[in-house]
Amino acid sequence: MGRATDPTVRGGAPSPAPRPLRDRLRRGVTPWLFLLVPLALLVVFTYAPVINMIAYSFTDWDGVSPDLKVTGVHNYVDIFTRPELFQVFFVSGYYLAASVVQLAAALYFATVLSFHTRFRNFFKGVLFFPYLINGVAIGFVFLYFFQDGGTLDSLLALFGFHTEHAWLGTPASANISLAGVSVWRFMGLNFVLFLGAIQSIPSELYEASELDGANRWQQFRHIIAPSIRPILSLSVILSISGSLSVFEIPYIMTGGATGTETFVIQTVKLAFQFNKTGLASAAAVVLLLIILAVTWVQRRLVPDDKVDLV
Repeated sequence: MGRATDPTVRGGAPSPAPRPLRDRLRRGVTPWLFLLVPLALLVVFTYAPVINMIAYSFTDWDGVSPDLKVTGVHNYVDIFTRPELFQVFFVSGYYLAASVVQLAAALYFATVLSFHTRFRNFFKGVLFFPYLINGVAIGFVFLYFFQDGGTLDSLLALFGFHTEHAWLGTPASANISLAGVSVWRFMGLNFVLFLGAIQSIPSELYEASELDGANRWQQFRHIIAPSIRPILSLSVILSISGSLSVFEIPYIMTGGATGTETFVIQTVKLAFQFNKTGLASAAAVVLLLIILAVTWVQRRLVPDDKVDLV
């Protein structure tokens, strides 16, 4: 007489018991519980203000009165047809040029200090330290540094250049000086990003290249540069967006005077000094769209997946 076959046994091995519904719900809900607070903060402090800003950009709201009138695209027409509103973007050209210098210097120092160099930990701290300083403090320090007869003139006098130049007195010299301050301050961030990316490259690649007789330049060209392309792409995006949205240093050092007014400084003045919140919101939307467009173009030209060690 044969034995009764257990329906839960298939092929001689018991089939796994179905997972209880409570466990499946718990596994599905738990990740969202952890994300609930960050998502709520993101919506409240990022997406909701952006939506309100876009809505205000189509009105003539002054930022104080509860009454506002819808003006359509009138604010956007003003931005693109009034030269005094849009020409401040040309000031960003100084900071774009400074960002190129900044990236090149950060990449150079990161490459040099990624190899065995004497006192390299000391130099790493020196390069990264300016990024840790508060921007307001940096603005006041360099305000005295560039003033007539200030620290810079005293240093030049030590080398025989006895002159007192108004470094912040003309648009060209003032913007160059302010852009130079931004290079000094933000180079440490790009330096750390590049250094981390370079040090993550396997040492076997360097050893194999040395066996093939490659020098430092060839190692940089064929190993380092392709390997850090995603980080370099990120740094370029951050530098371009930062150049277009400069605010802190020029606002503290010059207040936007002497031809140093940036687009963000102008937007703040429109909102809080001239009570044109609707126009200021439109300007902020324009800046946001320009940054998104630049980022999209850059990502299309240099996609992250094209990393080839050749």
